[in-house]
Amino acid sequence: MSEIPQELRYTPDHEWVKSAGSDVTVGITAFAVEQLGDITLVNIDVKPGDTVTKGKAFGTIESVKTLSDLFAPINGKVLKVNEDLNNKPELVNEDCYGKAWMVVIAAADGAEVAALMEPKAYAEHLKVAAH
Repeated sequence: MSEIPQELRYTPDHEWVKSAGSDVTVGITAFAVEQLGDITLVNIDVKPGDTVTKGKAFGTIESVKTLSDLFAPINGKVLKVNEDLNNKPELVNEDCYGKAWMVVIAAADGAEVAALMEPKAYAEHLKVAAH
């Protein structure tokens, strides 16, 4: 079973969210990385100051196997984009819960973050996804 850090929240699309006040850091989970394989390109289509909409793509991630969209887990304004991923997409394979964060978003509504899956619910979601 993939690693599921207990301090994070999760989406059905295998993204993780780490809260720090109203700011949230977003990345993809170990399960997503396992499914994708070796990451070859991370393309984040937003920049600081842009607004993201929950459920809408804010970029793409490409691997040797496939191309997948990255979806905003909440509504809000982009504060930071991880520029390191432009030159080092392999960081996603090496440290998906740390150095390979994708964006930091100022949450428009804190209740949206609270509504994301807790680790236990995400673990159950993975069991279903695996079958």
